[in-house]
Amino acid sequence: MSAELTAPKPPAKADLEPSAARRLSGWLRGYRPLQGIPDELVDSSGRPRDQWLSFLGELAEYREDDFKTRFDLATRHIRDTGVSYRIYGEETERSWPLGSLPLILDKREWAQIAEGVEQRARLMEALLQDIYGEARLVADGALPAAALTGSIDYIRAMSGVRPPGGRFLQVYAADLGRGPDGRWWVLDDRTQAPSGAGYALENRLVLSRAYPNLYNAMNVQRLAPFFDSFRKGLAAAADRPDPRICLLTPGPYSETYFEQAHLARYLGFLLVEGDDLVARNGKVYVRTIAGLKRADVIVRRVDADFIDPLELNSGSHLGTPGLLDAIRAGGVAVLNMPGSGVVESKALLGFLPKLSRRILGEELKMPNVATWWCGQPREREMVEKNLDELALASAFNVAGGGDGALTRPRMIADMDPQERAAVLARLADRPGDFVGQEVVQLSTMPVLRDGRLGPAPFVLRVYATWTPQGFQIMPGGFCRTSDRLDARAISMGDDARTADVWVIDDRPVEKVTLLASKEEVKVRRIMGNLPSRAADNLFWLGRYLERAEATLRLVRSLCTSLMNSESAIHGAGETLAGLQKLLIDWGALDEEALGGRALDAARDAMHDQKAYGSVIYLVRGARRTAASMRERLSADFWAQLTALEAELTQGAQNPLSEAEALQQVESALQILAALAGLAQENMNRVAGWRFLDMGRRLERGINTCRLARTFAPETADTDDLDLLLDLADSQITYRARYLVGLALIPVRDMIMLDPFNTRSLAFQAATLKGHLQSLPALQDDGMPEEPLRLLLPLVTELETADAAQLTVEKMQTFERVLLRLSGAVADRFFQQGANAAPTLKLAGLA
Repeated sequence: MSAELTAPKPPAKADLEPSAARRLSGWLRGYRPLQGIPDELVDSSGRPRDQWLSFLGELAEYREDDFKTRFDLATRHIRDTGVSYRIYGEETERSWPLGSLPLILDKREWAQIAEGVEQRARLMEALLQDIYGEARLVADGALPAAALTGSIDYIRAMSGVRPPGGRFLQVYAADLGRGPDGRWWVLDDRTQAPSGAGYALENRLVLSRAYPNLYNAMNVQRLAPFFDSFRKGLAAAADRPDPRICLLTPGPYSETYFEQAHLARYLGFLLVEGDDLVARNGKVYVRTIAGLKRADVIVRRVDADFIDPLELNSGSHLGTPGLLDAIRAGGVAVLNMPGSGVVESKALLGFLPKLSRRILGEELKMPNVATWWCGQPREREMVEKNLDELALASAFNVAGGGDGALTRPRMIADMDPQERAAVLARLADRPGDFVGQEVVQLSTMPVLRDGRLGPAPFVLRVYATWTPQGFQIMPGGFCRTSDRLDARAISMGDDARTADVWVIDDRPVEKVTLLASKEEVKVRRIMGNLPSRAADNLFWLGRYLERAEATLRLVRSLCTSLMNSESAIHGAGETLAGLQKLLIDWGALDEEALGGRALDAARDAMHDQKAYGSVIYLVRGARRTAASMRERLSADFWAQLTALEAELTQGAQNPLSEAEALQQVESALQILAALAGLAQENMNRVAGWRFLDMGRRLERGINTCRLARTFAPETADTDDLDLLLDLADSQITYRARYLVGLALIPVRDMIMLDPFNTRSLAFQAATLKGHLQSLPALQDDGMPEEPLRLLLPLVTELETADAAQLTVEKMQTFERVLLRLSGAVADRFFQQGANAAPTLKLAGLA
């Protein structure tokens, strides 16, 4: 800790530069909190709170252009690293909308919030222990059975099951708002699979970069201890030391997939989908390139109804068959436990004060919004008499919906006549599906809009994680704000933004890191167990990028054929037709393009979004593949890939001239070269890098065979040979080695057989051999597996071949071997379905 840091004091105007004092005064004069609604900037007397006055005073010290530049640089980090979210039903991701001001809470107020959330987490855990255990609450009449069984999140199969590790909840979250009396109220409980903690971490990273000095001077409490406790709590649930912890995600189309990948990378978890797991003999395993490896703990981000299609939702493609059976057998710890979402139901809110007194012997320290469940006659009658004053909400998390279903609290007066009639009809038919709630007016916090300070309603989500010492609260949280001043609930949509949450200490805070001490970790140098899905995606990412590069080189040759210079020697009719035919065969052009204008062919090959072989189609395929394994790719790699897609998308919007098309091709090739360099220099030489490089080498080998067959037959002329050397990026090497000009046999040798040419077929085959020999085998018997058995004869033949005897037919034979090799690699390493197998170690005397 630094002795130089001191507790922040509200700045006096005399302490500020004149321009800063004017800016602060302008902000405060122009701020108009909403009448009758609690506000975070000012107290009940209208005076700015000390922590806000201190923050805004420091902020006003920044020059106006400096402030904008700082936050612009921070938000560029959001764009470059792909921080994003998805709204349900949308196919495209949205950039993360982070506000420039944090929500600031002092230490005393935060202590009250933390006490209330910690108590509520204990209450939810105790409720779940009873609901799926002895069920005394229902038996004694303290809780109606229908308030539980009406929820889709009540998992009957978990009744009587003792959870591995002895607990149902690893993470609990509460959505909070400030009530009319200034107290904090619970709006919703989150026990299913609380999201947002990863976004809270990303918000902190961005804002601390924007205002590093201010962040340190304000003594903001760190988030790292919370995540360290979260990780240790998960490890404690396993039945063996050094467990394998997996984060189960619905996949890249989840609304919060970025957050899941970010948490997996930050905490060192294995990000898996349901198909990556296999349940056998009471245990759960991960499919890896080395066979099945046991999963000890699974952090669940898939709703419980979808995790096991054998026992729950049979139409689910997100879960793992047999997972519930493995949980019952105690072979895996799944947290939060399936079924824990039942206590999210609004139907339970009205019972919680009495349940807290009965179970904990304590009054609720933080009340929830007054709620009446219509499944009880007296409460239903009260709600029906006060429909104009109360908000109606669904009592349970209902799947699907239907006529009259409510996805969020609504006032009857806010509904159109048709919707109102449907809701009232459903209320009369199924009253237990509804609750009535007191109308919530959300507290507001200051936000900057166009340089002016204004109020915005907000909801604060606070997290608790279980540790052996009890529940620990994250000092901060996930804050959402709305541009609508009358918002009663906020979800991430068109009008929502987020804010970092700063809990201010009165003393300098200790800087905490997730790095373990040297005594806690043993040094290991191992390749690791790469999941089969990740290997598959890396392999195809390499193939997509290499195919895009090869297509761009063909397009560049088309463009240079149009340029009036001595270097444009690829304009001969047969050579140009050969380029177009290759692009047609690769799916970049329609057959009608043969014989057409070269410029039209170049534009279509780059920008035709429907052609499966066009550059933009391939780059988007690469981005989709990369998006499904974000936790394995660096921020630099992702930024370059998204920049390439954006550049091609922009180029597709306007017709390009010959010079503009060539310029875009050159720019795209440079980005692809940067991606290749990042892979070669920044990736560890473990299995993931090998599969990425194998995809590139295999695709390059196949393309080299096709190019050689097209441009180096027996009838090839100098234009064909020069074009082939250009496409294979081998012109400089050839001219340095051969001074006699272009000749067929030397060109064939350099392109197909030269082991020193990184673009030759022989080099690709030798590199593939090295990769396959370094990968783990399923059986430790010393025998080559099928991919290596296919490749070794090809490597030997290429090493001993004579270019003078090389024919087009032989080149095609080489190409077919590589195509078979691609299938063999998939069959062996990308294990899916019944072909997943454990590693077998054979022992014997030598």
